[in-house]
Amino acid sequence: MNTRSHNVWRLALGGLLLVSACGRASTVPAPAPVPAASATPAPAPLPNDVRWFRQSAEYRALARQAYRVAAERLPELTRGLAPHTWAVILDADETILDNSEYERRLAVGHAAYSDATWAAWVDERAAPAVPGGPEFTHQVHALGGRVVIVTNRAENLCGATRDNFAKDRIEADLVLCQPGKESDKNPRFQRVQNGTAAPGVPALTVVEWLGDNIQDFPNLTQAARHDPAALADFGRRYFILPNPMYGSWQANTAP
Repeated sequence: MNTRSHNVWRLALGGLLLVSACGRASTVPAPAPVPAASATPAPAPLPNDVRWFRQSAEYRALARQAYRVAAERLPELTRGLAPHTWAVILDADETILDNSEYERRLAVGHAAYSDATWAAWVDERAAPAVPGGPEFTHQVHALGGRVVIVTNRAENLCGATRDNFAKDRIEADLVLCQPGKESDKNPRFQRVQNGTAAPGVPALTVVEWLGDNIQDFPNLTQAARHDPAALADFGRRYFILPNPMYGSWQANTAP
């Protein structure tokens, strides 16, 4: 075979091999796509209100300040009153019990409040005391007063609530949970004052109220925000704890 014929043969053979290789490549199946892993929602960042309540020095300072001023006012407010004839009334949640762990769980779990999750949290009996709260109850007793806690926790949660108070060294003489659907606290305030709150508890002169919601104080609502006179007793007989996480204020509309 001459050189030219040999070169032609080599070219023809190379072409056949290339066609054959291309044909094989075209029959190789594409790799199957890898199934995407099931997406799990990342924990939500804590909203600023919960972060502030749980992490700030300012919250702790304000709570202690409220309880300290309330304690300092007691000697003047109880002057002339016999021991065990007077009382202070406190709210429970976010006034003397800190439920921000429950709020944190809701936030990171992308969940909303429900009666079921709330009842489970209360049953844990794990709410820590608000700073300054236990010491305040001890001071009330040292001066001869009684501590009454009026809360809108449901009646069936009252046992666990009392256990939580004991665990946190909160000395409560009487705990009045919400009877039925009576969310208005004023009737319970009146029962404390007229001696019908509980068997064996006489009529008591209430010298102070402490709460985190305007409705924790006698006959006050969010309307008080437009009435400076309605707020005149704050710092004297009424003492409020900060709670930016929830409250009756959420229903307020912009002016």
